[in-house]
Amino acid sequence: MLGRIGPLAKLAAPLPAMVALVFSRDLVTPLVFLALAYLVILTGTRVSVRVAALLLLGIPIGASAIGLSLGLWVDRDLVDGTAPILSVGSWTLYSGAVEVGLATGARLAAILALGLIAGLTTTGPDLVRATVQQLRVPYRIGYAALAAIRFVPRFGYELEVIRQAHRVRGAHGGRGPFAAIARWAGYVVPLLAGAIRHAERVALAMDARAFGAHRDRTERYLLPWRARDTVFMLVFWAVSAVVLTALFPWGV
Repeated sequence: MLGRIGPLAKLAAPLPAMVALVFSRDLVTPLVFLALAYLVILTGTRVSVRVAALLLLGIPIGASAIGLSLGLWVDRDLVDGTAPILSVGSWTLYSGAVEVGLATGARLAAILALGLIAGLTTTGPDLVRATVQQLRVPYRIGYAALAAIRFVPRFGYELEVIRQAHRVRGAHGGRGPFAAIARWAGYVVPLLAGAIRHAERVALAMDARAFGAHRDRTERYLLPWRARDTVFMLVFWAVSAVVLTALFPWGV
């Protein structure tokens, strides 16, 4: 289902909730939005084993670790009225500090999960096409940014090729920190040369296609804003408003 929703609708739908979570202070609100994001992702797209491990293990464990770590840094004077949990000498860990830390970790997890609604179901080219066609972003900016983003996997591939070539030739072998530094130093020059060659090829290809010569360009793939995009966005906004109104995480 999410694959049929436009990229901009999937970005705009959770955006108000993500902004509201930044200013919330309780623990229940981010947990509700976290559950809502999981529900949308698990029912709206096919989840691979890696994504399932991220959702069910990575995010909860990371949020808990961050929350407990942040709880250790909470000002004791703000939570000394709550029940103590652990005392080591003159230092005391209060339940209020743990709650504040866990609330912060839950907020980060909820914001990440809401962002994954679009991140797991939207490709870079589709997002660029949507911004160019619907938001009227100049194509010079959109497609130039897309070309720059695609440099990253290219660099990863070239780095792996360079590593294999060095391994075959037995260059910079051995163990220890000095051998590792020597190996990484040997990767710099060929990786930089490959990056320059790739940049030149991309520039020549863009020039051959008259990139930037005209104000507008025709699009091979069109991504119009459809009625289902509006329905998805409005329904998500309505659910978010109901949750925030019912819980009101900012106090009176």
